[in-house]
Amino acid sequence: MYAQAFFVAVFGLAAIGFGVVVFRTSSMVRSALALLFSQTAVGCMFLAMQTEFLGVLQIMMMATEMSIMAIFMVMFMMDPGGMGGMDMTHQKRFSIGAGVVAAGVAIVVAFWADWGPVTAEAPDAAMQTRALGIELLGRSMLIFETAGVTILTAMIAATAVAIPVQTTANSADKEDTE
Repeated sequence: MYAQAFFVAVFGLAAIGFGVVVFRTSSMVRSALALLFSQTAVGCMFLAMQTEFLGVLQIMMMATEMSIMAIFMVMFMMDPGGMGGMDMTHQKRFSIGAGVVAAGVAIVVAFWADWGPVTAEAPDAAMQTRALGIELLGRSMLIFETAGVTILTAMIAATAVAIPVQTTANSADKEDTE
């Protein structure tokens, strides 16, 4: 029990630390990697809490999402590496104030909300995974299928846009010059 709490705390602090790095770096690529590491730490928290399905799903989903984001950043950004010294923070005072207020509200809700009684005995991991699968494949199936097709379409479109188009006229001109 103490080892589980230790790892949940370690991965929670790692998620917060990498979350801070997301906003402290001047590179979109480094920011995306920090976000990937932050969300992977959240997935590791799920694994430490013995919710293997959610942990692996979180890690796989974030890896895929960050890969797609990196493809679009490299394609469309003028300086995705951040070597030009861009400043990615806007409305700094308002953002800091909103963050402090949101953190305060989250702490108040966490400590003062009535969370109900603690479950004396939770179902085993197999039963939890089965119940989650029934939920996902029941009423939420259309949502997940639509999201999957949309992500696949975005990946194909990003790849198609990134590959340069070569026409036969250009290749014929190159052959004539040789």
